[in-house]
Amino acid sequence: MSEKNGDLLKGLLIGGLIGVVAGILYAPKSGKETREDIARKADDLLYRAKDGYEEAVEKSKAAYEAAVKRLKDLELLAKDKFYEAEGKVSEFAHNSAETIADNKSRLKNAIDAGTEAYRKEKNKSHRK
Repeated sequence: MSEKNGDLLKGLLIGGLIGVVAGILYAPKSGKETREDIARKADDLLYRAKDGYEEAVEKSKAAYEAAVKRLKDLELLAKDKFYEAEGKVSEFAHNSAETIADNKSRLKNAIDAGTEAYRKEKNKSHRK
């Protein structure tokens, strides 16, 4: 439970006790009846405070467990995205290597064809 919730719970408990005691002390009853009323009201207030505290603890546990689950889900999602991106990078690198090799082969063929054409033209001009 956070410090803020603890302070609120303390304030409610103290304020409730003060209100109960003041109400009982100003009621026209005998000392014994007043003491019994104070004890009964204090027990009731303590019981409600305990219930409030337990409810706050349960809510805190539930919020903590939800946060942990969400973090685990996000971790799995991040891992999935990482592996997906890694696969795409690998595929891109492979495709790029194939494209470069293909372009290199085409360029070599074009140079070879150009060189061959130049030789043929050169041979034609020498024969004349």
